[in-house]
Amino acid sequence: VQLVESGGGLVQPGGSLRLSCAASGFPFSSSAMSWARQAPGKGLEWVSGIYSDGSTFYPDSMKGRFTISRDNAKNTVYLEMNSLKPEDTAVYSCAIPRSRRRLDEYDYWGQGTQVTVSS
Repeated sequence: VQLVESGGGLVQPGGSLRLSCAASGFPFSSSAMSWARQAPGKGLEWVSGIYSDGSTFYPDSMKGRFTISRDNAKNTVYLEMNSLKPEDTAVYSCAIPRSRRRLDEYDYWGQGTQVTVSS
């Protein structure tokens, strides 16, 4: 299993970023996927999840600003982030959830990409 994230960087408050995660080594098109983040000194926080059929799920705190999507032909999952805030600063990782019912528990996750929101 390999999950490789890209697209992070430094962005000003209110800005946007689109993260990508290239997946390989497992049946991506039939797998649910998640994004999670870890801020300095904090635990892993679930950001969003997507089923193989494209159904999407978010914690209430992320609804409206973050959008998860996938391209099964490219074995890639995306996270579009808008109206970014300094508290969104974290390492963002894509992950394979343990089950469809627990998108916030993971069997595998990638190294992550750093997102820094600062003026």
